[in-house]
Amino acid sequence: MTGQGSPVLRAGLIGLGMMGRHHARVLGSLDGVELVAVADAGGDVHGVAGGRPVLADAEQLIAAGIDFCVVAVPTVFHTEVGLQLAAAGVHTLMEKPLAPDVASATVLADTFERAGLVGAVGHIERFNPSLQELRKRLEQGELGEIFQVVTRRQGPFPGRIADVGVVKDLATHDIDSTAWVTRQPYTSISAHTAYRSGREHEDLIAMTGRLGDGTVVNHLVNWLSPMKERVTIVTGEKGCFVADTLTADLTFYANASAATTESWEAMQVFRGVAEGDMVRYAIAKPEPLRTELEAFRDAVLDVNGGRERIVSMRQGLEVVRVAEAALESAAKNTAVGL
Repeated sequence: MTGQGSPVLRAGLIGLGMMGRHHARVLGSLDGVELVAVADAGGDVHGVAGGRPVLADAEQLIAAGIDFCVVAVPTVFHTEVGLQLAAAGVHTLMEKPLAPDVASATVLADTFERAGLVGAVGHIERFNPSLQELRKRLEQGELGEIFQVVTRRQGPFPGRIADVGVVKDLATHDIDSTAWVTRQPYTSISAHTAYRSGREHEDLIAMTGRLGDGTVVNHLVNWLSPMKERVTIVTGEKGCFVADTLTADLTFYANASAATTESWEAMQVFRGVAEGDMVRYAIAKPEPLRTELEAFRDAVLDVNGGRERIVSMRQGLEVVRVAEAALESAAKNTAVGL
């Protein structure tokens, strides 16, 4: 949090759709921040402006005099809006994915770095309490050597998405969070996609990959399920962690010690490992979006380690690179190296 007497940052928001309305709510109550205006060519359809000026575009928002901006417009407009903000010297948090392709994401990352501006990407799952706790416990070695990361992200089609498929809209969450909790980059990816809802973009993907330390990863993502699921399972030599980002719960399933399994030797051989204790951790559950925007505010002010806590545009670029490799793999029916 910013302290008493800290400067108040003038914030702007462009894009007042499903995600933008939540940004408006949090920015409007964020300590050390004044949301001075919002912008959307379609107006304030959700009624979130709170009496603030509703402007038409980024140019008008810049003219209002802002220090930083949150961009929640469709992905296809990210590059244009981002470059306008960078040229005006405005620190920017871009909703994920950073850009629709690697070339555009590279331009944005390079431009903000050259300008000395804070450029961040809204990969909000990094700020989910369950994944933050998971990352901390993995760093402390509580799982031992990591063998595998499996994620499942499925649910019904969101009518708000029209310009990208399930890979860049949803799978980018899992690509970023997996690399982040394990602190490892992707080195290869293999994927299969399907088109089942009559749209031009894919609505299902199954991905298998490998990280820099040899960890095997698997991501199942779709817009075709009536059941909503958001789960990350990390398996290692001491058991497995299960993070549910819908409920922000983290559970540990331990491998049983030898002393507890001697009488069940045959069953242990059959199962591979024996079931041990299960622990569901009691963790604080602040709203991930508020935690994300607090980190971005602190990054702009260069306080409280904010620049280490945000997802940088350079990191966002790597997520887009892995997503494009997955789509290339599916198109060519072959594994793609990274």
